[in-house]
Amino acid sequence: MAAPPTRARADYDYLIKLLLIGDSGVGKSCLLLRFSDGSFTTSFITTIGIDFKIRTIELEGKRIKLQIWDTAGQERFRTITTAYYRGAMGILLVYDVTDESSFNNIRNWIRNIEQHASDNVNKILVGNKADMDESKRAVPTSKGQALADEYGIKFFETSAKTNMNVEEVFFSIAKDIKQRLSDSDSKIEPQAIRINQTDQPAASGPAAQTSACCGS
Repeated sequence: MAAPPTRARADYDYLIKLLLIGDSGVGKSCLLLRFSDGSFTTSFITTIGIDFKIRTIELEGKRIKLQIWDTAGQERFRTITTAYYRGAMGILLVYDVTDESSFNNIRNWIRNIEQHASDNVNKILVGNKADMDESKRAVPTSKGQALADEYGIKFFETSAKTNMNVEEVFFSIAKDIKQRLSDSDSKIEPQAIRINQTDQPAASGPAAQTSACCGS
């Protein structure tokens, strides 16, 4: 008996791979848990190597499937996580507003991105734990904004505990990536059609459905 045809990729319009990076203890896993599951835990469990969650969102009439990778911030796992830079479409650089060293290390993380990630990867700067008492704050909001401006990227302060700006951060970077992929598709498609018309019959079947937004 013949197998039923493979169902078309109808559950989402775009697959976007995001990466959370930053020092250990800044709250990357808490941000991911809050966004993906709507929950928060005060227990600190170090991420071993890499973990990921999936959440599908609606954005400008499109279904966007976000595959979000949470990396370990510790030095001994750095070699594992660098392999994940290459496939990332967007990277969230996270620091702890109560820990100045985690903020200062953002420059090192950006150097890692420049070495290992795609040239056109979208980046966003995130100052987490913004719910903490002002007396514990070590990095002023203005300092975070200045660093983001220096690199030409967006900046948000968040709190995984109170859910402050968590949705906004992920939606913002997803929107920017979707726009980049849409622009890329619109530039590629006319050229592909011209090739088909002049060199060969129009393609059909699964190969014709591949899109620049959803590799593999």
